[in-house]
Amino acid sequence: MLTAVQDFLAIHYPWIKAFHVISVLAWMAGLFYLPRLYVYHVEGLRKQGVTRGSDMDQLFQHQERLLLKAIMTPAMMASWFFGLCLVLIPGVVDWTMAWSWVKAASVIGMTGFHHWLSGRRIDFVKGQNRHSGRTYRLMNELPTLFMVLIVLAVIVKF
Repeated sequence: MLTAVQDFLAIHYPWIKAFHVISVLAWMAGLFYLPRLYVYHVEGLRKQGVTRGSDMDQLFQHQERLLLKAIMTPAMMASWFFGLCLVLIPGVVDWTMAWSWVKAASVIGMTGFHHWLSGRRIDFVKGQNRHSGRTYRLMNELPTLFMVLIVLAVIVKF
């Protein structure tokens, strides 16, 4: 059974790889943009004296929800699916080399960050955000770090 699946995946390798790259790009776009939306949300509420539940607050919440639910989460799931398909193809990943472990750890880190961002959206919905715009700006650098690690690991294969 596993051999038949591996054969199917190997035959479709270029398509799987292409869909993996497409889904990762969509996921990364969201990981870069959602923390920035949180910055605007926090600072917009604070500077404009906007209250929770106002039109501006509702607009930010709507944008954040759509980005997370309609783009980021499906893209994350597709990234994982196609990535695991690639892992199952013999010869694609060499688990004796460091690069594969660096990539795996970075993807797990990105997934954790995705879930952290999801939790912060719930905080906004409940009116319990405890973080400043500065915190969200700093957190906005994490996806870049993960991206650099993943690209270097996969391309250079150190």
